[in-house]
Formats: sequence, structure tokens, C-alpha cells
Amino acid sequence: MQNNSDSKRILGERIAELLHSPAGIDVVNELWKIAPETLDYAGRVDYLAVLEKQTGWFNVWMQNAIVVVAGNEPSRADSMYSGVDDSEREEIATALRMSGSTAQGRIDVARTLTQYLPGATAALAIGDISPAHANVIARESAQLIRQGVAPEVLKLIEDEAIAHAEFHTPAQVANKVRSCIAMFAPDQFEAAAVEEKTTRKVSYYPSANGMATIVAFLTAPDAQTIMLAIDRLAYKTSGVAKEKLRAYQAQSGQRLRANASSAPTASASSFEGAGLNDGAGLNDGADNRFNLTDFSADLMDPMDAHRADALTAIAALFLETNEDQVMNHGRPVTVNLTIDLPTLLGLSENPGQLSGYGAIPASVARELAADGKWRKFITDPTTGNLLDFGRESYLPPQALRDFLLARDRTCRFPGCRRSGIKGEIDHAIPWEEGGETSPTNLGLLCKRHHQLKTHGGWKLESFEDGSCEWTSPLGKRRFVPARPMDEVA
Repeated sequence: MQNNSDSKRILGERIAELLHSPAGIDVVNELWKIAPETLDYAGRVDYLAVLEKQTGWFNVWMQNAIVVVAGNEPSRADSMYSGVDDSEREEIATALRMSGSTAQGRIDVARTLTQYLPGATAALAIGDISPAHANVIARESAQLIRQGVAPEVLKLIEDEAIAHAEFHTPAQVANKVRSCIAMFAPDQFEAAAVEEKTTRKVSYYPSANGMATIVAFLTAPDAQTIMLAIDRLAYKTSGVAKEKLRAYQAQSGQRLRANASSAPTASASSFEGAGLNDGAGLNDGADNRFNLTDFSADLMDPMDAHRADALTAIAALFLETNEDQVMNHGRPVTVNLTIDLPTLLGLSENPGQLSGYGAIPASVARELAADGKWRKFITDPTTGNLLDFGRESYLPPQALRDFLLARDRTCRFPGCRRSGIKGEIDHAIPWEEGGETSPTNLGLLCKRHHQLKTHGGWKLESFEDGSCEWTSPLGKRRFVPARPMDEVA
């Protein structure tokens, strides 16, 4: 037993030494030979820290490999139809199975670190800063570099950031870099504010469990204006909810007191149980009936929930009162839902598919379907793929457009999730080359990937079941399978 304790102590001391050693292949090889479960608890924590430190060394290796593929400088647009780094970005995106925007971010960070931030790159290579720290230093410095900031000013900001990273999180380091830019490069800071205003946008990201995230990137005054409006409506909604809750509790209390003779020892828990389980709430048949379960989750942080409801209410009011209809592929603003017939009728509980999001619970799907306008599509019972309905014409008729929107749902390029509603209908084989206007030859592409196919050297072969295969200018083939109707696009 003593020998085992001595062994753990010796290994722990060695791990502690490695914690203060520069990252590199020798440390990785030594770590590989040590099983972390043989260490005491303190040693296991140090082992984890040493292992994390090695990721910086590997990350520098990865940054150099990215630059070798993408080039030291952004590629120039070959024509009015192509953009910066078009081909390089998609080669990396398809090889690493990531979106084009993520690949471009990796390229930008790699170029910035390897060419303009030698101190941060060196600190990353030996593990003094993490990849997350290096990424924020690169991203926050990129605009300064584009503006041609003096090298000595950039070096000063870089040194401050590296020093700050020793005891702070990546987010705190990002704030430090911004403060340094404002202090040491005020002219660039002012110009950056003007430039950033042109990049304002609102983005949508699907999340788990029937939820999604909307992110608005705005000027600070605009963001505050929106929050003031949301707060005002949220407080109003909160007041109504509190009044209903008080009324419910008061009448529930009266009901319990009336039954006191039969239940003289009712506890607090039984009071709550009666309110939650009987479903009566207020007087039977009353218009103001209130179910506490509707607000059970909101009571965790009620104002946040009311703000979310307020934002939805503002958007819904606009759609209800706006007379103009924005048409996409011949359809007005719509929320597209796919649900099988047994689930719609309440005979099954299969999840629905919300276009642009993914799976949602059957109960939520039925609620959305209640006021919907329906279009029937028939799927293959084995694969779930949408079947051809057999119509052909030079210009896609509305029925064919509806078919493509239902089948593809998003851009057909590998890894792209841009909504098909905002995309363009593409002939895989161009019409002028004999391509037909049919489901087999047609598909949805976002504007960027449509231009990449037409003018950027990428080739597309489309198949009858809706699948397709892309070939990059380098001859790399990327297959995109068909998307069954009950799977996330």
C-alpha cells in the first residue's frame, strides 16, 4: 500500500513539473504513458491542465496547415460573380465538415496569428495561452491590422493581451484588447465603430428541445431602444400574469377553507398539489380560468420569459397588421411544418419537422397545425424521401416550387444550412445544355453557392431521389444524401 502511495506521489510530482514545461511532442509522449486514474485527485486535475496546455502547440500546427491551403493573403475575386477566398473556403469547409462561414473564420484567424501576431503565436505554441485566448486576440486585432495600425502599437496591445490571459478567461481578454485599442489607437477605434455599424444583422440558430436562439447584432443605442420596448411590454404582461396568479391563489385558498371540515390538516404541499392537479383553477366555466402550470416554468425567472413573449408579440403584431406580402418562390411569409397524418389525428406521437429548425414535439406540431393551410406530398414508405409528382415545364410551376422547398429545405451544398425559402432554384444541368425543368434536375441553392457552381468551377450532379454530388475545382468529390421528410435538413 505504501509503494502505491509513493508511486502516486512521484507521478503527481512529475505531472506538476510538466505543468510548468513548454508544450510539445515530448510532453505529449510522456503524458500518453501515464494513466490519469493512477494519480491522486490533485494529480488528476494537474494532468487535465497539462493536457489542455498541449492543445495550443497542436493548434499552431493546425493554423499553419490552414494557411498553406488558403494562402498567406486572401485570394482575389476572378469575376463579378465570385468573392474573396471563395474556392479556398469551400475546400476547407468540405474537407473539415464545417460551414463556409466557420471555415472563413478559421482562415482569418490563422492568417492573423501566423503573420501579424508572433508573440501570441509563440505563447500559444508553448501553452502559455489557450487556443480560445489566441482566437479572441486575433479577432479583436484583425480590424486594426486592416486599418494599417503602426506595428509598435499592435505589439503593445498584443503584449497586454498575453499578460492578461495568464489569469483571465477568453471573454475577459477580449474586453482587455478592446480597452487597449480604445486607449492606444483612438483613431482606429473611432473608424472601427463606423465600419462595424454596416455589419449589423439578426441571426437565427436552432437549439435543442424545440427552442431556438435569435441574435441581434446592433449599435448600442438601437439595442437599448429595443430592450426598452421589450421591457415595457414585458412588465405589462407580467402585471396581468401576477393578477391572475393572485386571483387563482385567493380562490384556491377559499376552496380549501370551505373543505376544512373534511381535511383539517391540509399541509402546504397538499395545497400546492390541489392547485396543480385538479385543473379547475377558478370557478368552473369562468372566462378567467387560470392554470398555474402555465406559469410554473416562468416563475423560475419570470421577467426573462415575459421579455421573450414580448419580442414574439411585437413581431406577430407586425405580421398581422402588415398589408404587404413578401413572396419567396411564389409563397407569402409562412411557417412550414411537416407532420404525419396519424400524429396530426392524435393517433401517434411522432415529432413534427419545422422547416429551418428540425424536430419539435408532437403536441407543439399539432398546435401549429390547427390554423395551417395544408399541401399534400407523398413520400416513399421505405426511405421517407419525397417522390416526384411528374410535372414538367420550362418555368417551374408553383407546384414544382412547393415540391423543391419541401424536399430540399436548405441549400444543397455540403454543410450549408441556409434556408431554401431564401435560396434560388438551380438547374444542375443548365437548360441551355439540355437540362430539364424537373425535380431530378432542379434543386435549391443559396445565392453564394449558386454563383460558386455557375462561375466558381464547382460541378454538381443531381440524382432522382434528391441527393447530389459536388466536385470541387481540385477534383474532390462531396456527396450530399437525400433528406427524408422526418429528418433534420
